[in-house]
Amino acid sequence: MIDPNDPLDVQVARQAKIIDALVRRADRQHEAGTTAYSAFQSAIAFQSQVWAKTRDLERASNELQMLRFVRERTQKNLTDAISVMEGGFALFSDGRLQVCNDLFGTLLPDTTDRIRPGLKIEEYFDLLALSRSLEGLDDRADVVLEEARRGAQSKAQDLQSFVIELTGDRWFQVSQQRTSYDNIVVLLTEITEIVRKNRSEKNQLIDRQGHYLQAAFDNISLGICTFSRTGTVMIHNDRFRELLGLPYALIQKGASFSAILDFIHANYALSVDLDGLDAWMARLRKQGHIRETLRHVSGRVLDLHVHLLPDRGFLADIKDTTLETRATELLEKRVEERTSELTETNRLLTEQYEEQARVEEELRVAKEQAEAAVSSKTRFLAAASHDLLQPINAAKLLISTLFDMAAGTEMADVVQRLDKSFTSMEDLLHALLDISRLESTGTGLTPTDFCLGTLIQAVTEDQAPLAQKKGVRLRTVPTSLWVRSDQRYLLRSIQNLVVNAIQYTEAEGEVLVGCRRRGDRVVLEVWDTGIGISPSDRKRIFQEFTRAENVPPGAGMGLGLSIVDRTCRHLGHTLGLRSKPGVGSVFSIEIEVVEKRESEAVPALAVGSTPDSSLDLIVLIVENDKDVLFAQTRRLESWGASVLGARSTAEARTLVAEIGMAPDIILADYQLDGHDTGILAIRAIREDTGLNVPAIMITADRRVSLVEAGERDDFTVLTKPVQLSRLRPLIDWKTRTLPPPFAATRTGTDKSIA
Repeated sequence: MIDPNDPLDVQVARQAKIIDALVRRADRQHEAGTTAYSAFQSAIAFQSQVWAKTRDLERASNELQMLRFVRERTQKNLTDAISVMEGGFALFSDGRLQVCNDLFGTLLPDTTDRIRPGLKIEEYFDLLALSRSLEGLDDRADVVLEEARRGAQSKAQDLQSFVIELTGDRWFQVSQQRTSYDNIVVLLTEITEIVRKNRSEKNQLIDRQGHYLQAAFDNISLGICTFSRTGTVMIHNDRFRELLGLPYALIQKGASFSAILDFIHANYALSVDLDGLDAWMARLRKQGHIRETLRHVSGRVLDLHVHLLPDRGFLADIKDTTLETRATELLEKRVEERTSELTETNRLLTEQYEEQARVEEELRVAKEQAEAAVSSKTRFLAAASHDLLQPINAAKLLISTLFDMAAGTEMADVVQRLDKSFTSMEDLLHALLDISRLESTGTGLTPTDFCLGTLIQAVTEDQAPLAQKKGVRLRTVPTSLWVRSDQRYLLRSIQNLVVNAIQYTEAEGEVLVGCRRRGDRVVLEVWDTGIGISPSDRKRIFQEFTRAENVPPGAGMGLGLSIVDRTCRHLGHTLGLRSKPGVGSVFSIEIEVVEKRESEAVPALAVGSTPDSSLDLIVLIVENDKDVLFAQTRRLESWGASVLGARSTAEARTLVAEIGMAPDIILADYQLDGHDTGILAIRAIREDTGLNVPAIMITADRRVSLVEAGERDDFTVLTKPVQLSRLRPLIDWKTRTLPPPFAATRTGTDKSIA
C-alpha cells in the first residue's frame, strides 16, 4: 500500500490515512460487539496497532527532518563551493537555471540583471550572442552559438565548448556538459593568459622565420622583393634596390608597388607599357607571371620577373642582363651586317658573271667570319656559365646550412624548394658547359682506360635515392670489363640515360643497367619499362631542347640525350635506341674493350652517405670569394670542425703560424687573387709545417691539367658546385691514419673520386 520509493512526506500522509481508517473500523466493531470481553479484547488490539503506527510515524518524522537538514547543508556547501570557484559555474535543471556563482552572473555587465534562477538555457545563449561586451562576434561565432543552443536541447552527453572574446582582450572558454540526471552544467573558464602566450609565441615564430627568409634573400645574387595582395612591400634584399636604383623610402616595408612602378616608368623604358598597379595585377592574374625588359638611359638592361603567389600576393626578381643583351645585340648586328653583305654579293653575282671568282672569295671570308662569330658565342656562353658556378656553390652551401637550421619549422619547405631551384639551375649550367665543350670539336675530351663496372656502380648508387623516391626498381648487372673512353663524359652520358629511364618509368616499374660483350667491343644497355618512344620521335629527341610528344610538360630541359649523342660522336662510340610506346625503351652505347689492368684500392665512400660522428678537425680553407668562404665555414662548423678561413696563401701561412701547428686538412680554391693559386697555398703550408697535410682542391676549373697537377702534388680535385654528400666522406677518408703502402698510392685513388 505504501511505495518505499515515494518521498517521506508522501509516505507519512498515506500512513495517517491508514490509521484513521483503522480507528473508524474499530469504533464500528466496538458498537457491534455483544460482550464486554470482546470489546476489551478489540480495544487492546487496536491500542497495540496505534502504538506501532505512532512509533513508525515518529521514526519517519525524525528521518524526514534529518534529510531536510542534510539537504539544506549540502545545498549550502554547494553554494559556498560554487562561490569560490575561479571560473563561472551554472547548473540548469530541466533547461532552467537553478544555481550559479557571482562570476557567471556578472561576467557580461549588460546581461547581469537577466541572469536569474529560472532563466532558460536557450535564452542565456541568446543573451550571450547579443551582449555588447563580446568582441569579434562574426558569422562563425553565430554558428557556434547556434550549435550550443541545439546542444542544450539535445539529450546527448557530449561535451561542447567554444571560445569568446570580451572587451579588454579577455578570453573565456564556454563549456556545457549534460549530467547523468539530465541536468546541464555550464562553465566559464578564463583562458586569457593562454591566448596571450600563444599569440606571443606565434609572433616570435613569425619574426624568426622572417629573419631566416630575409637571410636567404640577402645571399641570393638576384634582386628579390615580395609584395602583399594589396601591393605593399613585405620582404626584399638590398640587391633589389641597388639594381633598380630605388630611393630608400620606396623600398621600406609597407611601401606601395605603385610608387615603385612610377619610378620605373620615369627612369626605364619597358617592352610593354602598362600604366598603374591595376593593369599590372590584371595581367599577372591572367598569365600567372610577367616578364619585362627594363632599359635605362645609361644603357643598363634589367630582366624583371613578377610571379603570382598562392596568397594572391606576388614576388618580383631582377637580374642585370646588360652584358648578355649587349653581346646578343652585337651578334645580331654582325649577323645582320653579314646577311646584308651576302645579299649584295649575290645581287652582284647575278649581274656580273665575270666577277664570280671575287664573289666566291668574299663568300668564303664571310663564312669564316660567321663561324668565328658562332665560336665567339660558344666561348662566351661557356665563360658565363663557368662564372655562375662560383655563386651557386656558395648559395648551395648556405642553403644546406639553412636547411639544418630550419629543420622542424615551417621554413623547411621553403628552403627545400629553394634548394631544388638551385639544383635545377646547376644541372642546366652543367648541361650548357658540356654542350659548349662538345661544340668545340670535342677538344676537351681525354680518353683513358678504366673499369666500366666501377663507373656503372657509381651512377646507380648516385641515382638510387631518385629511383626509390619514384617507386622504381633500379638493378645493375656487374661487369669487370675495361674500356677506353673519356671517364667524365661517359659517366655523364650513363647518368643522363639512367635519369631519363627513371623519370619516364611509372611507379612499380623497373630500370636495368648491364653490358653485353661483342668481340672486341662491349655494348652498355639501359633498359626501362617506361612510356616508350614513337618512331617519329626517335631521331628528333637527340636535338637540343627537344622532347618526345608523349612526355608530360615540365619533364626536363631536353638536353640530356643531346649531350649523350655529341659525346658518342666525338669519342667514336655507337649510340643505339630500341623502343615501343607503352612497353619501354633500350638505349645502348657500344665502346671499345681494352686489356684489364690491376686496379688500385679505392676508398669505400658510399654516395650520399655522411658520417654521423662530429668532424673534430682543424680545417684550413683558402678561398678568395668571401661569400663562398663564409658558406664553407658555416657548413664545416656545423659538422663540428674548427675552421681557419684565409683568402690568400700569405694569410693562410699567417694563420697556421699563429696556431703553431699544422691543420688536419686543407680545402683550397685553385684561382685566387692575382697570380696566387690554391696549389701554391698547399705547397706553402706543407713546406712551413714540414708535413704532407691532406688537401682537397675545390674549383670551378675543369681542365685536365689541374687533375694531372693533383696527381703530382698529392691532392684531390672536386669541381664546383661541390656535392656535400661526397665532400664529407672524402674529408673523413683523407684524414684517417693510413699505413705507408696505402699512402704511397693515395693519389691514384683520389683521381677516381674527382
